[in-house]
Amino acid sequence: MNTMTTTFESVKGKVAIVTGASRGIGKSIAEIYGANGMKVVCAARNEKQGQAVADKICENGGEAIFVQTDCSDAKQMENLVATTVSHYRRLDGIVNNAGIGQGGTPLHEYEVEDYENIFDLNSRGVFAGMKYAAEAILRSHSDRGFLINVASIAGIMPQRGQSLYTATKFGVVGMTKVAALDYAPYHITVNAICPGYTKTSIFGDAPEQAMAFFAKDCPSGRMGEPEECAYLALFLASDMARYITGAAIPVDGALSAGSKNVSQWKHPEILE
Repeated sequence: MNTMTTTFESVKGKVAIVTGASRGIGKSIAEIYGANGMKVVCAARNEKQGQAVADKICENGGEAIFVQTDCSDAKQMENLVATTVSHYRRLDGIVNNAGIGQGGTPLHEYEVEDYENIFDLNSRGVFAGMKYAAEAILRSHSDRGFLINVASIAGIMPQRGQSLYTATKFGVVGMTKVAALDYAPYHITVNAICPGYTKTSIFGDAPEQAMAFFAKDCPSGRMGEPEECAYLALFLASDMARYITGAAIPVDGALSAGSKNVSQWKHPEILE
């Protein structure tokens, strides 16, 4: 008999780490997890911002702590997981969200230091998060464990001027798929969320003209909101998504669905 509930009651009480939780998509995921009864460990480099997110979750009736973490440092990631288990006595899941953007130039104009900086966080940091979290989830005997990696549409659709960023995100998608095979027998789901143009600080001080281009470039005609990725992360943490694993799911308004072309409607009056 199928006893699956179609609400998010199943996530209540789950212990989850969210990296890069001080702002943007990570902040939204942490807040939505907390609002739905999950015990959230917020990790970020910025202590003031990260602690504020944890405090807000608690003020709104949720449960959360903050652990200052440089996610590019594998030892700090190991400590993050250990601190979580010490505090909550278990771990059910992690969202590896911390990452940096880099791009806009041809490959030869990058420096070796650029390669090292972006791979330290976007690749090694995600690997360390998956490794130590998987170990803790297995030791916790969680039968509803999950690993979620925030990749990018750049991990499924290369973009001009984004050689290093694309390489890291292709790697994240690849690790996600292999880990899904590794842990499927142990009831741990592993998925990647692939945001498109989303209104976060990753765009830095991009001029208004650039932001208008991003919106126009997207078939939906707009940029995404962080919450639109966060609700997918909530679904993937729930019992409703237990058979979804090894997926790289775009949240991009059809940007990665294919190339745009000229299309003329025969009956535009349907919109009137």
